[in-house]
Amino acid sequence: MPNKQTWIIWGLSGCCLGAPVLAAVESPFGTNGIDALRLHQPPYNLIGRKIAIGQVEIGRPGKFGLDKPVSKNRAVSLAGAFLRNAPAKSNTGVDPHAYNVASIMVSTDKGFRGIAPGARLYSSAVGGGRSLGQPEECLSAQHVALQNGGDVRAINFSFGEPLNRDPRPEAVLDGNALLTLCIDWSTRVHNSLYVIAGNQGKGGIPIPTDNFNGLNVAFSSRRGGIFNKVDVSNLAAVSELMMMRLAGKEINLGPRRAIGLVAPGNNIPLINPDGKKNKVTGTSFASPQVTATVALLQEFGDRQLRTKQPNWSIDSRRHEVMKAVLLNSADKIQDYGDGLRLGMTRSLIDKQNQDWLASDAYKDPKIPLDAQMGAGHLNAFRAYQQFSALQWNPAQTVPAIGWDYRTVNTEKSVEYELAKPLKQGSFVSITLAWDRLVELNDKNKNGQFDAGENFRDRGLNNLNVYLVKADDNENANAICSSISQVDSVEHIFCPVPTTGNYKIRVQFQKKVNEATQPYGLAWWTVPVR
Repeated sequence: MPNKQTWIIWGLSGCCLGAPVLAAVESPFGTNGIDALRLHQPPYNLIGRKIAIGQVEIGRPGKFGLDKPVSKNRAVSLAGAFLRNAPAKSNTGVDPHAYNVASIMVSTDKGFRGIAPGARLYSSAVGGGRSLGQPEECLSAQHVALQNGGDVRAINFSFGEPLNRDPRPEAVLDGNALLTLCIDWSTRVHNSLYVIAGNQGKGGIPIPTDNFNGLNVAFSSRRGGIFNKVDVSNLAAVSELMMMRLAGKEINLGPRRAIGLVAPGNNIPLINPDGKKNKVTGTSFASPQVTATVALLQEFGDRQLRTKQPNWSIDSRRHEVMKAVLLNSADKIQDYGDGLRLGMTRSLIDKQNQDWLASDAYKDPKIPLDAQMGAGHLNAFRAYQQFSALQWNPAQTVPAIGWDYRTVNTEKSVEYELAKPLKQGSFVSITLAWDRLVELNDKNKNGQFDAGENFRDRGLNNLNVYLVKADDNENANAICSSISQVDSVEHIFCPVPTTGNYKIRVQFQKKVNEATQPYGLAWWTVPVR
C-alpha cells in the first residue's frame, strides 16, 4: 500500500493537470461557462460579500503575511488558515493545488478574478503521512464548518480518499466510510453544503463521493467555445457491464447516482502562488465553481433578509434549498427562444454524445439523475433566477417559479398548486432534496467529533415528488414523477402534455428513521401568457 503522500501525487496527476499557459480565452465563469460574472455587475452586484465558505484539502493555500510562497501575491486572501483543527504554522502545508482551487473561488487578481472575490474563505490542510486518514479529514472538515460563528454556507472538497486506505474489511462505496458519514452528519448539524470533486472510477478519489447530503461535481470541456460536453477524462461507468464490474469499488454500490452537477474543468485559466498564470484540468477545479456560486446566492439571500423583503426567510440559508436550487436551474437542453425549455442556454452532452433527453434519467421515473451529467450543467445566473423567484407557502397557490423549505410527514403529503395554467409542450423542472440521517456517537458528550469516535447511520427516508393535474388526488395519474427508492434527490424534467392547471405533490413514501422529514424544493415551469 503506498503512503499517503505518494498516493496524492499519483491521484491528482489524473484529475488536476497543469499545462502551459495558452492564449487567453473567455473565462469559464462567463457566458460560455457558468455565467457567474454577470452577477458581479449592476444591478446584481454580487461578489459573495461577508459570506463564509470553506476548503479542505491535503494542503492549503498560502496566507499573505504567514507564508513565503505568496509573499509577492495577495490575490487570494484567507479569512482563516488551519492545520486540521489548529492554526496553520508558517510555511507549513502550503500547496499550489490548494491555492489554485482557492483562486477560482476568491481571487481578486484583475486578470483572473474569482467567482466570489468578496467571500470569506477558511481553509484547512489535513497534512500527509501514513498515520493520517479519515479521522483527521473529518476533524478538518468540522473545524472549517465551525468557523465564522458556525456559519459557513458551503465547503469545498477537491480531494478524497482511495478505497485501499479505508480500514474497513473489503471496503466498498456504500456510504459507510467514516469520512462519508462525517460529511453527511456535518451537512445536517452545521447546515453547510459540502461540494465534492466527483472523481469516481479507476484512478479517482472515491471517498467521500458516496455521500448522500453533499453535491458531487463532474467537469465539462468546450465544444465550439462553449462548455457543453462531459469531459472524456471524467471517471464514470458508461455501460451496464462496467457498472456491474465496478459497483461498490469505483462507483456507488447499488443504483444510487453520484454526480449532481457538471461545471467547467478543462483548461481552466488561473493563477499560481507566485502570481504566474496557468491552465489546469480536472474536477478539482469544477467543484469550487459550485462552492463559490453558493456564496453569490447567499449574499443575495442575506441582502433580502437584511432589507426584510416579503416571501423571504432564514430558510434561504438551508443547504437543502441551495442543493435544490442549483440542480433545478442547471442547463440540459438549449431553449429554442420561445421559453418552453425554461430559457436554458446550452445542450449538454455526455461522453457518448448523448443529451439529457436520451438519458435513462429522462425516461425512467426511478432514476432522478444521469450517471454522467447529474441534473445538468451549472449555470450561476439561472441559479440566481431560480433563487430570486422567492419562497412560497403551499397554503396558497404558487407562481410558475419558486422554492420552499418545509417538512413533510407520513400522514399527509404537501401540495403546491400552481396559480396559472401551464402551457402545452413546455417543460417542467422540479427538484426535491433531503438528508440521510447520520448521528454522532458522541462518547464525551461535547457535541463534536473527536478522534476515536464514530457515527451511526439511521438511513434515508424515502420521499417522492409528482406533477399532477390540480383536481387529481391520485399519484397513479401523475403527469410526471420522480420515485427513486435509493437517492436523496428527486428530479423531474418533463414536457406538459396539455394546457391546464397543475400542482406539485411532495409525498413521504416510506419511513426509515423519523416520521417527519425536512426538505428543500425548487420548481420552474412555463405558464400560459
